[in-house]
Amino acid sequence: MPNSPIILAGKAVAEAVKEGLKDRIATLNQHGIIPGLTVILVGEDPGSQSYVRSKERQSGKLGFKSEVIRLAAETSEAEVLALVEQLNQDESIHGILVQLPLPKHIDSQKVIETISSSKDVDGFHPVSMGKLVLGLEGFVPCTPAGIVEMIKYYGIETRGKHLVVIGRSNIVGKPMANLMLQKSEHANCTVTLCHTATPDMSLYTKMADILVVAAGVPQYVGPDMVKEGAVVIDVGINRIEDPETEKGYRIVGDVDYEAVVAKTSAITPVPGGVGLMTVAMLLSNTVKSAENSLK
Repeated sequence: MPNSPIILAGKAVAEAVKEGLKDRIATLNQHGIIPGLTVILVGEDPGSQSYVRSKERQSGKLGFKSEVIRLAAETSEAEVLALVEQLNQDESIHGILVQLPLPKHIDSQKVIETISSSKDVDGFHPVSMGKLVLGLEGFVPCTPAGIVEMIKYYGIETRGKHLVVIGRSNIVGKPMANLMLQKSEHANCTVTLCHTATPDMSLYTKMADILVVAAGVPQYVGPDMVKEGAVVIDVGINRIEDPETEKGYRIVGDVDYEAVVAKTSAITPVPGGVGLMTVAMLLSNTVKSAENSLK
């Protein structure tokens, strides 16, 4: 009989996360605090525009003080850094997010390190990353944090399981690996991290009980790379040309979903999977920062 995999839809999990924030926000409001999130968007990247609109809409629904500062692509690095420093000083703002990617003339790492670590709701600051590696309380990058929430929501066992991550970015791959090897109830795996310099990658991916794919290559993972009954979590969001669609393109992940789904015990769709969790966890981190300001 063919598998009937669990489809790990992000919408239900994201709604549960946001529902769980409402009482915490109400408590903050009683203390005169409205969670404040400011997003800086430089340039016209279409993916970034869409993502920022989603953040703006969802934070507004929860009653945040939400602001998007849109800057021209020609804005200098010095101007961006000065703006970040100004926001660092504003006590009504609990989260500062500079949307990546930035134009090539701006040093992304310099911008990230300029954001106050107490307002680093993206979880990319070296202080946040260091705390993650050490297993200390701090801001966890939103996409890996969202994946753990999905694992928790759908009751996926992690203890003693082999988790393989494809991709070593600071946004997903590295923090995902570090998060999943912590000794915690929903993240307690043996972890292997694969990347572009890994020879015979399928040798590792076929051993994965849980496979997290953040390769940045459309439909990179096929059925020959997946173990029977594996949990497959696809982080990729790619536009590929499709003249048969109204827009002329369609969205696919880094996993060839149609070819792989039958081999899995659980799999995320694209769209509708991990992407929905990223904004939810950003909102969660902002509420956490606002709570920290109370302390």
